[in-house]
Amino acid sequence: MKVLKFGGTSVANAQNISLVKDIVATCATDKCIIIVSALGGVTDTLLNAADLSSKKDERYKTVLKEIEKRHLDTVKSLIPIHGQSTVLSKIKSELNTLEDLLEGAFLIGEITPQLSDKIVSYGEMLSSYIISEYFQHQQLNAAHVDSRTLIVTNEVNEKAAVNFKITNTNCQKFFSETPHKIIVAGGFIASSENGNPTTLGRGGSDFTAAIIAAAVNAEVLQIWTDVSGMYTANPKLVKQAKAIPNISYEEAMELSHFGAKVLYPPTIQPVLSKGISLEIKNTFRPEDKGTLITKSQNEKGKTVRGISHVENIALLSLEGPGMVGIPGISKRFFEVLSQAEISVVLITQASSEHSICVGISADDIDKAVQIVNNAFEYEIERGKIKPVIAEKNLAIIALVGDNMKSHQGLSGKMFSTLGKNNVNIRVIAQGASERNISAVIKKDDVKKALNALHEEFFEENIKQLNLFVMGVGNVGAKFLNQVCQQKKYLKENLKLNIRVIGLSNSRTMVFDEGGIPLKNWEDTLASGEKANKEQFFEKVNQLNYRNSIFVDNTASAEVSTTYNSYLGNSISVVTCNKIACSSEYSNYQELKSLARTYNAPFLFETNVGAGLPIIDTLKHLIASGDKILKIQAVLSGSLNFVFNNFNDQTSFHDVVKQAQEEGYTEPDPKIDLSGVDVMRKILILARESGNQLEIDDIENKSFLPQESLDTDNNDDFFASLVKYEGYFQKLYADAVAKESKLKYVAQFEEGKASVGLQEIPKGHDFYNLEGSDNIVLFYTERYPNQPMIIKGAGAGADVTASGIFADIIRIGNF
Repeated sequence: MKVLKFGGTSVANAQNISLVKDIVATCATDKCIIIVSALGGVTDTLLNAADLSSKKDERYKTVLKEIEKRHLDTVKSLIPIHGQSTVLSKIKSELNTLEDLLEGAFLIGEITPQLSDKIVSYGEMLSSYIISEYFQHQQLNAAHVDSRTLIVTNEVNEKAAVNFKITNTNCQKFFSETPHKIIVAGGFIASSENGNPTTLGRGGSDFTAAIIAAAVNAEVLQIWTDVSGMYTANPKLVKQAKAIPNISYEEAMELSHFGAKVLYPPTIQPVLSKGISLEIKNTFRPEDKGTLITKSQNEKGKTVRGISHVENIALLSLEGPGMVGIPGISKRFFEVLSQAEISVVLITQASSEHSICVGISADDIDKAVQIVNNAFEYEIERGKIKPVIAEKNLAIIALVGDNMKSHQGLSGKMFSTLGKNNVNIRVIAQGASERNISAVIKKDDVKKALNALHEEFFEENIKQLNLFVMGVGNVGAKFLNQVCQQKKYLKENLKLNIRVIGLSNSRTMVFDEGGIPLKNWEDTLASGEKANKEQFFEKVNQLNYRNSIFVDNTASAEVSTTYNSYLGNSISVVTCNKIACSSEYSNYQELKSLARTYNAPFLFETNVGAGLPIIDTLKHLIASGDKILKIQAVLSGSLNFVFNNFNDQTSFHDVVKQAQEEGYTEPDPKIDLSGVDVMRKILILARESGNQLEIDDIENKSFLPQESLDTDNNDDFFASLVKYEGYFQKLYADAVAKESKLKYVAQFEEGKASVGLQEIPKGHDFYNLEGSDNIVLFYTERYPNQPMIIKGAGAGADVTASGIFADIIRIGNF
């Protein structure tokens, strides 16, 4: 014999009920007991009608009309016309009685618990009758039984206690004697020994199914719902969550206790005591395997089986020196909560006995504070105990698994993962069975925490990086194309799943929590909202994703001022924008400090040498104990391009224009040609070497005429280059006469830095530097005579984008 329970979503309408019929028909070779909930949402509608009537609000009549229409329409959709009259007559008769009950509540202006149970029971009474009649008209050997004749409880309303002795006898007698293959009964409803209607409380329909399954020693209890089993995490919050094929009773109860809504813990108890298997199946995808819950789960070696959470939690803390060594404090504390019917979800106590902290529903916190303070008023007045402390807007997150106790380091792994994502843990609790590790965190951090933990424990070490990209010009566009091209490779080979969640240029910005499609990002961005860097940050912070990275592809000073906000909220920053790291030393230090404090990498490899590993190499030298003695470098790919292509057959103006058009210079080429860009780069290298230096400390030997330096727009700047063509030709001719080449060189030595145009003779490491290449010579204590040389393309959108990409991969590998 099988027992199948179908929840409210499974019987929400005629279409869904027809799916239920198909499922029932496939298992009707043996006797089947079908337990159904009220039509989806009807229970809440009945409660609303009861509430309105008790307040003498005549709108209850409108609600009653909705209930009537819902059931009559369902009958008309399911049952052929020739069979409708009897069913409709029965439904109308029951609804007339319901109307009398509501009218009575309206007249007396109140709802008693007993009356509430009578009213709310109509949901399951009507749905079970309609469904049984539908089955019969579909040629199934079906019959209806009123659950109130089977399940007997005490006289407590709204959450009655079952009398299992009488109930088991009733069930065994009825189901052994009935000749029908399929018996349909309503869940949730019961009656007292005196025949008064009662209900079984939250999860009542599941409980009904479990009670009957245990009473008849069913082969299996199937819970049919709208999800394909119990999941490794809430699939609405964790897209990568997957159904758990097999799980133990104990694991299922732990997951249910901590928020897995597919089951309510007490419902498992009757079948657990009988060792009856429990299946969770999806009404809308019956072919899915679902979850099988048994006495012992089959997947040996699995440690964490699921991650669950409970929202709307508050902490209640009782502490004070008068608690130490005083017996009975804990008893009084829990007793006063129990008497007020406040359920404790989590308990933790300091080993010093100085404090007790419990997690309860946030709905009960104000009431709990008042009654606990009243209970300990004497001790509080004498300073032995402090007034109770309440903390709201919290949630519990829990790892669950039978085999967790035999694996070391799981707690450390859990807390480390949360810590890396700046999820602060308020309270920790772990039972002696080690089947559950629970932590209380901020409610706003739940989604991030669940995804981070799921990634760590279930996703084969695939790490998801969530990018928020600002700037889609030459570099930004190349970067997005590279991410699109390499996405599959990174996932398969480096176990990195990169998603661009936010995108902005100077005009518009757009967000997509599922990831912006990179093949047509231009169209997506064009239809976005008006760009605003403050609102962009607020949205990134609000989304609160784990492994969030802000990518700045701009040269904007304004954008660079937002880095501290990102880093201070544990959002990593990757940038090719040199302004922040070359700003005041105090700001540079603050950004580095924020990155360390909030575990948010701040990477800017492309600030110097585009995609060349210059800063990374420098960091490794310093970290390994080496000391920088001198740095000599050609750090401007744009200036190297200009002077490699400038000669007596070209004009200086034309070469600079070409460099700008090919993306080698900043949008304002004067930044490159004035030496400011190179000053920033050597300043950054000096700082990364451990030196405190400001931009004004660097000597700039500019080769540009003062008139060119004084221009304030590109048109005037280029016009000045034409005007001084003779001056530039002389610079070239003087170098050629000395068999030298012009190179713009940066140098740092003994705490002093300078930049300027130099005539480089043959044989020098800089002489044969071609195109837009950069070169850096690091003279160190380990390389005092023959320097470490880094050389390669140092400008261009492609190589800069690849350097940004490399920094993001570095973060992924942290």
